[in-house]
Amino acid sequence: MITIKKPEEIAILREGGKRHAEILRRLVEMAKPSIATRELNDLAERLIKEGGDEAAFLGYTPKDAKRPYPASLCVSVNDGVVHGIPNEQEKILKEGDIVSLDLGLRHEGLITDAAVTVPVGKIDEAAEKLIGATKKALAIGILAAQAGRHVGDIGEAIEKFVAPFGYGIVRDLAGHGVGYAVHEPPFVPNFGKKGKGKKLLPGMVLAIEPMLNEGTEKVILDSDGYTYRTADGKRSAHFEHTVVITASGAEILTS
Repeated sequence: MITIKKPEEIAILREGGKRHAEILRRLVEMAKPSIATRELNDLAERLIKEGGDEAAFLGYTPKDAKRPYPASLCVSVNDGVVHGIPNEQEKILKEGDIVSLDLGLRHEGLITDAAVTVPVGKIDEAAEKLIGATKKALAIGILAAQAGRHVGDIGEAIEKFVAPFGYGIVRDLAGHGVGYAVHEPPFVPNFGKKGKGKKLLPGMVLAIEPMLNEGTEKVILDSDGYTYRTADGKRSAHFEHTVVITASGAEILTS
């Protein structure tokens, strides 16, 4: 069931989103060569606790998952698309990697969700282009999230922007409603048709999150039950914001 958040709940989400953005900023600063993914997770946990909040992903069990998620942060490197576990088989970041940092934060009982993909040291031109296009795709999707329009408008806007680049748009994973839970209806794909899907209403809170692959759109699930990777081993980038639909457009809560 799609939910409409009350003004007082949106105020809580707005404050949580500010805290969320600051934690992601600190994590981005730390994502340098020789840093272990476990260290990034440890920093996320420490900063969340210092703010008196909770990690929304830690212990969360998505539909069809066989076990709860074991970390507070998702860290996906290079061909990792989303949901990489940072503290089981930790990876040491190296020069030239690209890394997605995806965080869920629960502030006063309400959840925000946001992600960025960042370079580790100096990266090649193709990686810079992939990151830049994915970040812009998110901005395009947010601009399309207008009250009275539909979920399909968001997907169509992203798909049309991405098409000239030739990147694979991940279709098995998508954005979603958020707030009371990590994942709520509606499903918000990064492709679609204008006027199709659920109508966007003021008070709806959405996590919009384009995931673009250098090659195929297809993804595979690792044996850990969480990490999705590109099926061809090429790199992927991921950006995400939590937004609230208002009468005048989508307000970004996690900026």
